[in-house]
Amino acid sequence: MGFFLYLCTQNRIYMILYFSATGNSLAVARQLAEQLNEQLMPLIEAVQQDLTNEKRIGLVLPTYDFNLPPAMPEMVSRLKISPQSYVFTVVTCGSAAGNCIWVLRRILREKGIKLAYSHKVSMPDNSALAFGRNPNKQLGKFERVPARMEQIIRELKDESHTLHYSWFGLLSWLLGRKAIERGMIHCLGPKVIADKCNGCGTCVRVCPMENIRLTDNKAITGDHCTVCLACVHACAQQAFRTNGQDVRKERQYRHPDIKLKDLLLRSTEDHSSR
Repeated sequence: MGFFLYLCTQNRIYMILYFSATGNSLAVARQLAEQLNEQLMPLIEAVQQDLTNEKRIGLVLPTYDFNLPPAMPEMVSRLKISPQSYVFTVVTCGSAAGNCIWVLRRILREKGIKLAYSHKVSMPDNSALAFGRNPNKQLGKFERVPARMEQIIRELKDESHTLHYSWFGLLSWLLGRKAIERGMIHCLGPKVIADKCNGCGTCVRVCPMENIRLTDNKAITGDHCTVCLACVHACAQQAFRTNGQDVRKERQYRHPDIKLKDLLLRSTEDHSSR
């Protein structure tokens, strides 16, 4: 029996890659990994790995402004995945997936890889475009998550070839144009309120883009923000402003099953200067 289970494990190799700022996508990725008995890896680490021996690859990503987060197309294009792999995606979103899955499918196709399966899971919306709406008042969305996850897990165990929510939309396409995207990052991207920053470094450690450093015990943002708002929602001092609004504690959000330590990616010293 042990040898049989070993063979089954060798023939069912999954790697769940995820990108998560406030824990929505991480919570989904964890459940998939647990139910499919597979491994988790942050996408930012996966781009540095050779994954061509993995039989099945899952991508769990958020939807920002009806598209992939700005940094995701470049990251996904760098992934080393075998064209023979069973590749699937599950995206988290406030309501609509927009062109997120459609864009991901196109990027993979350009690499000679077929996206076999896709689906979405609706979660509290904490994007920059929606900032001002309180995600903590949208917790009722979690009531529908178990049924959707049950469906997704069942279909993935059967290696279903079904693309849910993979259509093209003109508004999403326009929002995804580089010029418009850069303008939105400039307008919506988080800005540090120096008087409130105490130099704790949490934002440095939680930023998946390594876009924040400490200088003279103050956070300084760089020029490659992907507007994930990880820093905004993690800052205990509410020392950020986004979408023209100061952050208020009651509007800071993290998935209830995810702890801050689960989202920390590096030590403060990695991006500090004095």
